Amino acid sequence: MPPHVTILGAGVIGLSTALYCARRGMQVTVIDRSPAQRDGCSFGNAGMVVPSHFIPLAAPGMVSLGLKWMWNPESPFYIKPRLDPDLLTWGLHFWKAATRQRVSAAAPILRDLSLLSRQCFEDIGLDFGLVKNGLLMLCKEQHTLDEEARAAAQANALGIPAEVLDARATAALDPGVTMDVCGSVYFPKDCHLPPARFIAALECELTRLGVQFLWDTEVTGFKSENGRLHSVSTSLGQVGAHEFVLCGGVWSSALASSLNLKLPMQAGKGYSLTLPSPRQLPELCTICTEARLAVTPMDGALRVGGTMEMAGINETITHRRVRGITRAFPQYFPAFEESDFAGVKPWSGLRPVSPDGMPYIGRTRRWKNLTIATGHAMMGLSLAPATGKIVSDLLDGEKPAVALDLMSPDRFL
Repeated sequence: MPPHVTILGAGVIGLSTALYCARRGMQVTVIDRSPAQRDGCSFGNAGMVVPSHFIPLAAPGMVSLGLKWMWNPESPFYIKPRLDPDLLTWGLHFWKAATRQRVSAAAPILRDLSLLSRQCFEDIGLDFGLVKNGLLMLCKEQHTLDEEARAAAQANALGIPAEVLDARATAALDPGVTMDVCGSVYFPKDCHLPPARFIAALECELTRLGVQFLWDTEVTGFKSENGRLHSVSTSLGQVGAHEFVLCGGVWSSALASSLNLKLPMQAGKGYSLTLPSPRQLPELCTICTEARLAVTPMDGALRVGGTMEMAGINETITHRRVRGITRAFPQYFPAFEESDFAGVKPWSGLRPVSPDGMPYIGRTRRWKNLTIATGHAMMGLSLAPATGKIVSDLLDGEKPAVALDLMSPDRFL
C-alpha cells in the first residue's frame, strides 16, 4: 500500500509538493482553509521565475533602509510600528542575519534552489505559459546601476549569467515599450508565467492523479504519540496519514507553535494591479529597481506589483501603498499615466516572510513524520517546483539535490 501524505495548504508550494508526491505513487490529501475558488498570494503575484534573486531579504543595509522607509506610507517596504512580541523577535533575528557572511553563505543555496526550480518548470510537462526570455533590472539613477552592476558581477561569479546594459541597449532588448532609464542589468535565465494558469494546471493534473482535496477546512490541532503525528484535527474531523507536510504560508507559524516548533514569520503584504488592455506591452518582465516594482506581461495583460507591508495578518487594502505603485510606474514607463489604473481593482496577498530571508524546508527533529515547506516570501512561485521535488525526495528517503542546512525548520529552536 503506498504511503499516505497529508499536505496542509493548497498554495503553490502545497500543490507543487502534491504533484511530485503523487507522481511518485503516494496517496495524497491536500487540506486548505480556503474554498476552491480562492485568491491567495499564489494568484496575484508577479509570476516571475528568478534565479537572479540570490541575495536574501535580510542583507546588509536593509535594516537602515527599512527604518528610513517606515516613515513613508507609500514606500516599497513598510513595517507598521506596534508592540508585538512576535514582530520584535522577528526583527531581532532579521538584524542578526543581515551580515555579509550570512549573505555569502545563503547566495549559493538560493542559486541552487532557483536553478533547480527553473529546470523543474521546464520538465514538469504541463501547459501554463512559461516565457523564457529573461528579466531586466531597470535603473533610473547611475548610482543604482553601479550597485546593480556589482550584483551582476556576483551573479556571474555564481554561474548566473548577467549583463550590464546602457539605456540604448536596454531599449533594443524590448523595442515595443518606451522606458525612461539610464540602464539595466539583463538576466537571460529568468522567466515569467501567469500564476493563475500555473495553479489551474497543477490542480487539473492533481485531480487526474487522484489527489483528494479538502477545501474550506480549518486545521484545529494534531494527534500524536511517541514523536509521530497520527492525524490532523480539522473542522471536518480527523484526517490521518503516514507523513504530514506543513505548507500553510503565513498561517504555518501558528500551526507549528501548536507542535512546539518555532517558525518565526511575518506577513509581508504585497499588492498588484493588472491592466487588461495596456497602452504598451513589454515582452520581458522587469524590476523597477529604485521603486521595487515588478512588471510582468501576462497573456496580453500587464501586471504591476510591489511593496512589502508588514502589518500583521491583515488582508485589508491600504490605498496609500497602492498609490505608491501607480505613481512610480509611469516614471519608468512614460507612455503610461497614473490615471490608467483608475477603476483597476487592486489585489493584495500575504507572503510568509522568515526573518533571515531563507525558506523553511526540511524535516524537524521533534516530529519524525513532519516536513516543513514554507516561508518563501516573494519567491514562493519561483521556488515552488524545486521545493515540491525536495520534499518528495525527503519523503521517499532520497538525498535532495540542494543542501538544506540553512533552510532547516529547527534553526530558531
